[in-house]
Amino acid sequence: MLAVAQDIELDRGATAPGAERTCALTREVKPVDEMVRFVVAPAGEIVADVKRKLPGRGLWVTATRDAVSEAVKRNVFARGFKRDVRAGADLAGATERLLERAALDALAIAGKAGLVVTGFAKVEAALGRGEAVALIHASDGSADGKRKLAGAAAAANEGGARKIVVIEDFSGTQLDLALNRPNVVHAALLAGPGSETFLARVARYVRFRTTNSTEAVRAHAPTTHAPTKGS
Repeated sequence: MLAVAQDIELDRGATAPGAERTCALTREVKPVDEMVRFVVAPAGEIVADVKRKLPGRGLWVTATRDAVSEAVKRNVFARGFKRDVRAGADLAGATERLLERAALDALAIAGKAGLVVTGFAKVEAALGRGEAVALIHASDGSADGKRKLAGAAAAANEGGARKIVVIEDFSGTQLDLALNRPNVVHAALLAGPGSETFLARVARYVRFRTTNSTEAVRAHAPTTHAPTKGS
């Protein structure tokens, strides 16, 4: 059961696993994993606290582009914080970029922990051994390579206890930078705590960007509860 937080407009950030908050726009109570926390920076501008670590009192909005854009349009932030604040017209876009960056940062950490293998042959081998929990393709990568690895993933799914996630939300250049390797087109994510954090962050990013329901992006989500800290 989710731990229901007090129905207050603002809070001071840290949230227990499974906590809920009230969306300042819709007034719906939702799990914090489906929302974004916003704070006021020293200069008075509204910024997204996607890792829930920034100091000060925070206001929560449903984590979709449409909801954040509508909150800006309706002056929700000034009313919620009860002061003059600046919510830029591109706040939704800036929030999306922060969520994307957070996901790539988690991928970089997973890579440093040895939880990512790259290259067609190594990825195919990881799938064959049942070691992969996710298959990562560069969004601008070869369709032929994706098709061939999809077959290997399907075979692994038949005997695996966990369905392999397929992620195609980042370009080859982004994957190169995150993994500090050249020409990353295909990668396999192996099981481990760092992998769960990455999958949780990708799910939040995809949900925000596509404005899809939780069910529509469930394929990206980990099957066990990912660490709350920094997620």
